[in-house]
Amino acid sequence: MVSLNCDNQGMLFTPRRLAPLFLAAILTSFGCRAQIPAATKIETGAQLSPAVAHRVDVLLREKAQLPPGSTISIGPAQPSDIPGYHTITVTLTADDKSAHPINFLISDDGKTIAQFIKYDISADPRTMVSDAGRPFRGGPPTAPVIMVNFDDLECPFCARLHQTIFPAITNRYGDKVRIVYRDFPLDQHPWAMHAAIDVNCLAAQSPEGYWSLVDYIHTHAEDIGKDPAAATPGDAKSDKPAHTLDRAITQLDKLTRDQGAAHHVDAATLNACIVKQDPSAVEASKQLANSLHVESTPTMFINGEKIEGALPIDYIFGVIDDALRSEGITPPAPPAATSPASPAPTK
Repeated sequence: MVSLNCDNQGMLFTPRRLAPLFLAAILTSFGCRAQIPAATKIETGAQLSPAVAHRVDVLLREKAQLPPGSTISIGPAQPSDIPGYHTITVTLTADDKSAHPINFLISDDGKTIAQFIKYDISADPRTMVSDAGRPFRGGPPTAPVIMVNFDDLECPFCARLHQTIFPAITNRYGDKVRIVYRDFPLDQHPWAMHAAIDVNCLAAQSPEGYWSLVDYIHTHAEDIGKDPAAATPGDAKSDKPAHTLDRAITQLDKLTRDQGAAHHVDAATLNACIVKQDPSAVEASKQLANSLHVESTPTMFINGEKIEGALPIDYIFGVIDDALRSEGITPPAPPAATSPASPAPTK
């Protein structure tokens, strides 16, 4: 990233900061009319006249408080999607380094500049975060609300969410909400990746077994890897660790095989998957999470709306209710009593 150093009060400007600064500053001056001769007209493919270019230069320096010695280069006018306006590209240079070009709109009469950002909202928000190929609870693929939760099986906040918030959602909305989990094991959780691979091995043959195993792990996570004979914390008589990674892995594999037997899956296929420990599916889920700027767990998407942090269940209900209304469905009546706030995310 290119930085533009400013001698004015030690301020630092970067392209990332300049763009929103321009947006706020220029929009506030949108419609301000400079006294430009009526003959001035912006032509497609042509450079701005020296008079208009100077006015643009002066305005941007003032609004962005550019450092001394910086230069502003303005490209030729190009067509825009906004009637009555052309597009110009502005490049800032300081200390022989150029910042990322920034696009502005300039009115055809050369009297107004503004910044315009266009976003594509044509995609159905329900499908913005895919639930394809994942075990689900609640509604079918056609459910009006799709909730995708990025989960870490070793995350205590995920466990609390799993045990409290999601049951409240399924109890209230039934098959109107489809809930799926995607994997986002955090690096600081030593057995989370292994657990994600194990539960996915079971999911390949039994979605019901997957949920049973996820239920168990989230309910008993504190006991995973624990030696029942280990000393209690603070007991000076023994330095034997209460939890070990090897013990956790052994326990997770056994839990997976036991759940597989309970749900009558093919034991040989399940065992081969457990032994192989192929991380590719989990890594793909993590890449998806990264592309969605997920940084902590739990993080959920409700019809594409990102929800993270310690938010009250009433807030989550409100997001679901709004999603239902957008699909033309009247939400159920509010519950008589609400559950505790959802847990803070783990980073």
